[in-house]
Amino acid sequence: MTAAICPSAADAVAGIRDGSTVLISGFGMAGMPVQLIDALIAQGAGDLTVVSNNAGNAETGLAALLAKGRVRKMICSFPRQHDSWVFDDLYRAGRIELEVVPQGTLAERMRAAGAGIPAFFSPTGAGTLLGEGKQTREFGGRAHVLESALHGDVALIGAHIADRMGNVVYRKTARNFGPVMATAAQTTIVQVHHVVETGDLDPEAIITPSIFVNRVVAVGGPA
Repeated sequence: MTAAICPSAADAVAGIRDGSTVLISGFGMAGMPVQLIDALIAQGAGDLTVVSNNAGNAETGLAALLAKGRVRKMICSFPRQHDSWVFDDLYRAGRIELEVVPQGTLAERMRAAGAGIPAFFSPTGAGTLLGEGKQTREFGGRAHVLESALHGDVALIGAHIADRMGNVVYRKTARNFGPVMATAAQTTIVQVHHVVETGDLDPEAIITPSIFVNRVVAVGGPA
């Protein structure tokens, strides 16, 4: 499968619909696809459910999307940190929904979606508020709660380099959630610093193969 190499971020996000579930990579700002998010803001889709590790930092990237009122619900692990004032204000005003998911569970729910696993049992959250209302079973003398796979309509991913087929390489900690999100979405859109010719990437360094990538856009940046 060969991904489409898009001439601009606007072309890359074209067609994202109101009400979509959008998976957005990033651990804080590391791996945050800022240019794709800015293009999505300009594109106008709203009533979105966004899945990400955080709920935005300061007023850029995901926080900018939140500030525009485009997000109906956040599914994340860390909704609050020192610079999450945009989300804080929205949540306190009752203008956004929140589903808190432990970080490992969040990653595994998306990995399960990509692997075709509809649900799995996890000990994380058992016996806490996060486990309320979920099916519980005991394994090895320890309580586990049933967690469902987490699919996305679209994944917006920040990576380092792609080739013209859409094979993707990440840079250091920017790798974070990108690989599992790419497998869990119906349409995966990746922004990279540069696009190189097919064959230029070391096959051993490719983390997300092109079969999981639909669109790629080069936004410039570090070599």
